[in-house]
Amino acid sequence: MKIGMCMFLWTTSVSAEHEPILRDIKATGFDGVEIPIFDGTPDDYRRLGDMLDAIGLDRTAVSAMGDPAMNLIGADAASRAAGVAHVKWAIDCTAALGARTLSGPLHSTLGHFSGDGPTRAEFERSIASQRAIGEHAAERGVIIGLEALNRFECYLVNTMDALGAHLDEIGHPNIRAMYDTFHANIEETDPIGAFTRNLKNIVHVHISENDRGVPGRGNIPWDETFAAIKASGYDGWLTIEAFGRALKDLAAATKVWRDFAESPQAVYRDGYAHIRRHLEVA
Repeated sequence: MKIGMCMFLWTTSVSAEHEPILRDIKATGFDGVEIPIFDGTPDDYRRLGDMLDAIGLDRTAVSAMGDPAMNLIGADAASRAAGVAHVKWAIDCTAALGARTLSGPLHSTLGHFSGDGPTRAEFERSIASQRAIGEHAAERGVIIGLEALNRFECYLVNTMDALGAHLDEIGHPNIRAMYDTFHANIEETDPIGAFTRNLKNIVHVHISENDRGVPGRGNIPWDETFAAIKASGYDGWLTIEAFGRALKDLAAATKVWRDFAESPQAVYRDGYAHIRRHLEVA
């Protein structure tokens, strides 16, 4: 397994100015970082990939869509086409970065609600959108890890079982799943079972505490979680996802109104030690 750190803690646009942080993440022991993809061009990410190579960090990518004008499940064909085009752009940036997985809630618009649960028509539109995205991802050598989000952030898929059933309908090998301990803690009656039942689809794992702070300081059942991961044979990324108040827009989107740690260094240094310790015990 590889241990990663998501750069959301600092920025949604990683650049040369973050090199000191990246070097300290490497020195801490991390195998790589998760790079947010929200703006820029493939060439920008190619240059970023060169910098990560020089530091010795592998990488994954993460993205999301918060604009209702890019709605992969909406009734308006133009908004669906815009959504598909946006995810294809993110895939191109991911490939240029040198990453092999792009994860996140790339199934529907983050924070956009219809006022009801998902309809059959929305699922049908999602299937068509995801198949088109999957074809482009296959051409670029990228795997998409769709994320089941809690009910306060999306309504299409809130549990791993719901996501797994949808993936079965999509039926594309490049459209898979990500498991996130934060969302599972909210939505799953059995977070460990949700992981093991859906293992066939899981290509990425977010290690995130119940308060989005330092992994190991909250109430996630970490002993059972790491034991299940180790026993499952999963051999992908375990990436810490935590949030702070440094970026106003991101803090608002993730509903972060207070500090969850004394410093960013505490999040990734203590978080890394937490993962290593549990993997050794498991």
